[in-house]
Amino acid sequence: MADVSAKRQQDLEATNELSQRTKKAKSDSENDRGENGNETNALSGFQSTAVLSDSAREKTIYVHGKLADQNAVIILEKTPIREDALAEIFTASTLKLQMRNDIYSTYSLHAPPHLNEIKATVMCPATEKHVKKYQRKESFLVEETAEDYKSITLPYIQKQSFSVQWVYNILDKKAESERILFEDPHPKLGFVLLPDFKWDQKQMDDLYLMAITHQRDIKSLRDLTSQHLPLLENILQKGQEAILKHYSLPASKMRIYLHYQPSYYHLHVHFTKLDFEAPGCRVERAHLLADVIQNLQSDPNYYKTRNLFFPLRADDGLLSQFKEAGRL
Repeated sequence: MADVSAKRQQDLEATNELSQRTKKAKSDSENDRGENGNETNALSGFQSTAVLSDSAREKTIYVHGKLADQNAVIILEKTPIREDALAEIFTASTLKLQMRNDIYSTYSLHAPPHLNEIKATVMCPATEKHVKKYQRKESFLVEETAEDYKSITLPYIQKQSFSVQWVYNILDKKAESERILFEDPHPKLGFVLLPDFKWDQKQMDDLYLMAITHQRDIKSLRDLTSQHLPLLENILQKGQEAILKHYSLPASKMRIYLHYQPSYYHLHVHFTKLDFEAPGCRVERAHLLADVIQNLQSDPNYYKTRNLFFPLRADDGLLSQFKEAGRL
């Protein structure tokens, strides 16, 4: 959790930074570009040194290595199969039989290259924090009391000074303005709604959008009180309406929630398709926005007083703080 506050800003800048470095590292720039001006082999010089972790279920692998003599972490992720590509997959692919038994048979299917896309996210130069972040580590469930938040979590957050400049760039229209799907400009009740970078927007199965508040003094769930109910209700209502208008997805098919601990400390709300098991949607971290609203209606200081649970990885600095305080 603690090392991911700058992740989105780094992902946004990765492509441009990678392009600049690889062009400087290669004397023959023509080898770097295709007929349409698109970079075709920007990763050809990457030298892998270690697999940090991988997930067969999520079809994702995290690799550490060198790119243009700089530390780099690359995430390779198989993109989802789209419904509109099925006909071509069935007609234009080649099959190699692996096994047949009665009515069952399995094949190795080789689809046309343009249907076999892999999404690559590059962090370069990568810091030691990036490497540790993606290394496979065991996790621990932390129970945080209201006093723990004041004496452990909040001082840790303030000391680390996690950057949310990339959030302010979006709100100020200095970056990603073309990606904003909807905006309510009200300074207290308003927010921007835009696709999360985990969604490639090519299919609805893994729909993922993010609502980011214009208010800049709300770090997380812990800061919310009943005075924020108009803001939360506004995000819920107008976010649902915008997604229904643009994607024809009704509220009954959405999962709308907040994270605690969040990946960055500026209040934001996740909108995903209900059938999509998005990262962080499990019960130990995700809090449904509708539940948050009802809890604050019942108790104005609900999230300032109750115990909250959240998972932390073994290498998380906040976990160390809880251990040093004798809370684990």
